[in-house]
Amino acid sequence: MPRSVNSVASRKRRKKILKAAKGYFGRRKNVYTVAKNAVEKAMLYAYRDRKNNKRNFRSLWIVRINAGARQYGMSYSQFMGKVKANNIELNRKVLADLAMNNPEAFKAIVEKVK
Repeated sequence: MPRSVNSVASRKRRKKILKAAKGYFGRRKNVYTVAKNAVEKAMLYAYRDRKNNKRNFRSLWIVRINAGARQYGMSYSQFMGKVKANNIELNRKVLADLAMNNPEAFKAIVEKVK
């Protein structure tokens, strides 16, 4: 009996990797073994950075809230402490958006907590 190799599945697997490596530089885009390593590494970075993205956004929101609060003579930590003490249930994302795009509303919150 002749040897059977599932070349259809093998080709599909290789094409999938090479398609994912589209746009890479040099041999990373067209040599399967090199592309496979590059794509695996890229997937690891993507997984890691989906977590880091959340951290980056939180720190951006904190910077924006801090800048907004300092205009009215408060630090970020004082402002957030008073927001929690006054049971204002706005998260950092919303507060940062108000501080940047709607300064009047942010000022009203600052006046309320002072």
